[in-house]
Amino acid sequence: MRQSGGHRPARGAARALAATAIAAGLSGCILTTDIPDPALQVPAAYKQAGRAGADAATPKIDWWRGFKSRELTSLMEEAQTVNLDIAAAAARIVQADAQARIAGAALLPTLNFGSSASRSKSSGSSSNGLTNSGREVSNFSSSLSASYEIDFWSKNRDAALAASETATASRFDRDVVALTTMAAVANAYFQVLAAQDRIRTANRNIASAERILDAIKQRLSAGTGTDLDLAQQESVLANQRAAVPPLRQTLAQNTHALATLVGRPPEALRLKGGSLNAVAAPRVTPGLPSELLIQRPDIRRQEANLAAATANVGSARAQFFPSIQLTAQGGYQSAALASLFTPQAAFFSLAAGLTQPIFDGQRIQGNFDLTKAQQDELLQTYRKTVISAFADVDNALVAIRQSGEKLRLQRDVVAASKRAFQLAEQQLRAGTADIVTVLNTQLTLFQAEDSLAQAQLARLQAIVSLYQALGGGWGPLQAGTTDAL
Repeated sequence: MRQSGGHRPARGAARALAATAIAAGLSGCILTTDIPDPALQVPAAYKQAGRAGADAATPKIDWWRGFKSRELTSLMEEAQTVNLDIAAAAARIVQADAQARIAGAALLPTLNFGSSASRSKSSGSSSNGLTNSGREVSNFSSSLSASYEIDFWSKNRDAALAASETATASRFDRDVVALTTMAAVANAYFQVLAAQDRIRTANRNIASAERILDAIKQRLSAGTGTDLDLAQQESVLANQRAAVPPLRQTLAQNTHALATLVGRPPEALRLKGGSLNAVAAPRVTPGLPSELLIQRPDIRRQEANLAAATANVGSARAQFFPSIQLTAQGGYQSAALASLFTPQAAFFSLAAGLTQPIFDGQRIQGNFDLTKAQQDELLQTYRKTVISAFADVDNALVAIRQSGEKLRLQRDVVAASKRAFQLAEQQLRAGTADIVTVLNTQLTLFQAEDSLAQAQLARLQAIVSLYQALGGGWGPLQAGTTDAL
């Protein structure tokens, strides 16, 4: 009777503990912190967008095809599959998913199976002159144990949510890396084409300078020229020849950069190249600023990081409250293996524990303050990322407009310079041209043609910048996917 009566207080204490835990759990539902409002000011339209007509074109998923270059398209597709930075970012996704599974394991009970066998012998003892041989004891056991922490205050759930949001952020980080890689491939390829164009222009200019030099030599032989005229033209020719090695260096460096972007050594990349004149300039409209919030992967990444930090705040706050641990163990234990799994050998134990932090040297408070500060930092980072994204689009739109105007005017400069140079060369051969005029017209033409190639490059790079500012190609976007690329 004494033993039976002893169970009543235990059962009463268990009920009281459960009632307290349930009541605390109901009140704990409000502990999870919501994501703070970033208070963003989203403009209705971009300042530099102008009006989009009926033929407005938002970026396509395979936006690089708009340049109408097969070699560029091939490089882009290869970079998507073999680029080492993208591969490293994909590996970080696997790591983040594993961390999310590790954090989520705390929401489930743990089960462990154990089995052991032992045999021991006590030493012989001497008592009253008598000696015995000792006693041999065998012990066999097999048991299953379980433990579970009741997550009334969402400590473990918020920690798992934080890890899940971090995994989502790693997916958007992969998208950021992929978009950066695609833009780098396009820019490097256009740099290659520009260098080839400028080398061809330099070679034409060298040929023109050599023709002028020959004409001056003829005038010198006829007595109508001077050694000064000859020296000046030789200087012009030498300067044109000296301009070629840096251009070849630029060509080689950007070719090597392309090889790195597609995961090859420079010796394994065979690049045909061509001319910027063969590259189309696609027209793209930016859409609405509000659409940028879901199209730019860096914004989505910062949003996921902010959500993870907010969940960490909730988990840190829950550490102020008691933790309730349930444990159970059951199995069989016997001195003889043959009788191990008999009913008489069975045993079990059940336990429930509640731990309330009282004094920890401000560790929990410090951790909570840390997570709050991290949340505030990521909130400000998120706001800055959004604002910077709007500025990136406007900057790209301005660059496209102004580089297009620059290109149009530069073509006029080249046309006028060519005509002036042709007239000066004709007059030089006729003996009626002033050598200073000839020198000035050829230098003006050489600079104008080189500037034209650079203007073409700037226009194409401005278009690439707009694609990058808009988050790549637009398509059906799902959280954590790379469809936007």
